[in-house]
Amino acid sequence: DAIFVGDSRTEGFMLYSGLKGSRSFTTVGLTVSEVFNKKTVTVNGQKMTISDALATQSFSKVYIMLGINELGWVYPEEYQKQYGKIIDRIREINPDAQIYIQSILPVSAKKDAEGTYINNERIRLYNDLLLELAEEKDVAYVNVAEAVSDESGNLMEDASFDGEHLVPEYCKIWLDYLKTHTIEGMNA
Repeated sequence: DAIFVGDSRTEGFMLYSGLKGSRSFTTVGLTVSEVFNKKTVTVNGQKMTISDALATQSFSKVYIMLGINELGWVYPEEYQKQYGKIIDRIREINPDAQIYIQSILPVSAKKDAEGTYINNERIRLYNDLLLELAEEKDVAYVNVAEAVSDESGNLMEDASFDGEHLVPEYCKIWLDYLKTHTIEGMNA
């Protein structure tokens, strides 16, 4: 009865964590605005937006992780606003669903040092915005980043093949973290 919404990182999680019995709406490169305006998933043979696809499902929990693809946005507040619209839409579809905002996972120190917009300082800023949003919208914030971070707040070096996406072992660590840090836990 759980649905996961996210980008390529969540796709990897769904493939490699060992989670059973949950559905996902994921797309490589997905952004918060594309949840509403890009037909990226197929339900019953019909291509639709994730927003519309959610309306076709029954669920009691939704786990969202979006943000790595938005780190280059000029206005971080727009990211927060669009994310808020996703929460509002989920509540419109299913007012009783438990919504979990998952923190954006950090990148490795090597990836961080590349000097692009994908860096841990920016990720921390966006995670602060997500924490504010969780409080404003009265939804759960789950800091999954802490499960895969080293003492400096970087993604552990052995956690990823490219500094950004998790290897299967760390997808399992992510799942274990969700099982022990969500309100009802999870069934796997």
